[in-house]
Amino acid sequence: MVNVLSLFNGMSTGHTALDNVGIKVNKYYSSEIKPHAIKLTQHHYPDTIQLGDVTKWEDWDIDWQNIHIVLSGSPCQDLSAAGKRTGLFGSRSSLFFVFVDILNHIKKLNPKVLFLQENVGSASKKDVGIMSRELGVYPVRINSSLVTAQLRDRYYWTNIRTRKDGLFGDIKTDIPQPKDKR
Repeated sequence: MVNVLSLFNGMSTGHTALDNVGIKVNKYYSSEIKPHAIKLTQHHYPDTIQLGDVTKWEDWDIDWQNIHIVLSGSPCQDLSAAGKRTGLFGSRSSLFFVFVDILNHIKKLNPKVLFLQENVGSASKKDVGIMSRELGVYPVRINSSLVTAQLRDRYYWTNIRTRKDGLFGDIKTDIPQPKDKR
């Protein structure tokens, strides 16, 4: 059983994904501020421990060293082609750096912590590069239309499954491309 910290939890799709692959959750900590998302999460997963605003993480009373997985889908509004393209230093997408601070805090206490970070596929190469350097791994790009009814082009960074690549042995996320649902 794993202890999970889900940042920008939304409606707890991370918990659903873990359930779908048979990973049993012991404690599931959620950082979310949208009331409707919190209500839906609590309906489906009433044992979820709500932490509130991610920027207040230093005040959270959780067992940091026993977090096994950190899930994050930091805000994409400033990265998306549909937005103003202010990038990682925009007011919303800069919350990515809060995720990095939290992850680094946990890594000091538990160097084996796993993480999965997701963000929009239309992010600029510059922003993808910054995120990759911060996380120490390059992402894989997957369009979820291969497995769902949605067209959601996304980057995924993780240390769960990686491989060395290229002349300099860059660490890359090694999530295989899903097979077409058709």
